[in-house]
Amino acid sequence: MKAGIVGLPNVGKSTLFNCLSNAKAQSANFPFCTIEPNIGVVNVPDPRLLKLEELVNPERVIPATVEIVDIAGLVKGASKGEGLGNQFLGNIRETDAILHVLRCFEDDNIVHVDGSIDPIRDKETIDMELQLKDLETAEKKLDKVKRAAKTGNKEAQKEEAALLKVKAGLEAGKSVRAITLTDDERAEFIVPLQFITDKPVMYVCNVDEGAAVDGNEHVERVREAVKDENAEVLVLAVGTEADITELEDFEERQMFLQDIGLDEPGSAKLIRGAYQLLDLQTYFTAGVKEVRAWTIPVGASAPQAAGVIHTDFEKGFIRAEVIAYDDYVSFGSEAKVKEAGKMRVEGKEYIVKDGDVMHFRFNV
Repeated sequence: MKAGIVGLPNVGKSTLFNCLSNAKAQSANFPFCTIEPNIGVVNVPDPRLLKLEELVNPERVIPATVEIVDIAGLVKGASKGEGLGNQFLGNIRETDAILHVLRCFEDDNIVHVDGSIDPIRDKETIDMELQLKDLETAEKKLDKVKRAAKTGNKEAQKEEAALLKVKAGLEAGKSVRAITLTDDERAEFIVPLQFITDKPVMYVCNVDEGAAVDGNEHVERVREAVKDENAEVLVLAVGTEADITELEDFEERQMFLQDIGLDEPGSAKLIRGAYQLLDLQTYFTAGVKEVRAWTIPVGASAPQAAGVIHTDFEKGFIRAEVIAYDDYVSFGSEAKVKEAGKMRVEGKEYIVKDGDVMHFRFNV
């Protein structure tokens, strides 16, 4: 699963990407410095993993990861191929969620592509380009569906009705995620078309150090503008975060954070937010060889969770032995959990909960 970082040129996308991953995207004060999308595999910060490590003392610890893609800056006219438009839009289409970076800081040394700081205008520029691309997708599909609908095909008529709603919404400047559709219409006709503006989005307001804790008036305007979008807004001093990641020593990083009034790096909140945005959750395996966080979609069954470790586990699934994370921590070990009768045996129908510590029995 991938989350794509998007925004206009020079809003801090590549600097943010560098904070999040060990890959160092070229960060320069001019548009299009990120031509190929940079991809980073980022560890998901999870204090539960550290606690399990403390209790089990394993040989190694493996965290959950999420893939972050740094996509080059879009410009006006991208939907018609301006700048590197088609390539960028193709890269966004391949991601599962969008991290939309908005510049909410003043700095005369960093040029803005439109000459002034206005995050709402920037957001609308990107939204419009993505909506225009989606409109093109909807119209192409409609042309095909209309022919089948005219012959009396009931399924085609349903699809036509759904696509007409999408077309009207996009023409009115709405993103697909904000258009009113039934669950069936979304699942059957909209999801398969992978509309860019149907992807879940988080707005990342890039502020200066002084606004890292409480934001500023630009951030308030963004919050107001997106309140109907069911989207998360995260305030991040990206330049400051970059400075923190340059520090080798953990204690120094903590002191730096305390000095500016933060209890953890904003990038940690962003990674966890991206994980939730992708509708993912974690279960753990815990043994002396390794303690590991495994990534599954919210709603996954026990056999599906087992399949993440190996397809044979899913095929030959017999049962899962499950300990709730809180029980594991309060009793202090697997043996004590068993003694207290708190380990559960679950079958194929069990829906895994976030934080479950699991052991699978299978037979192939």
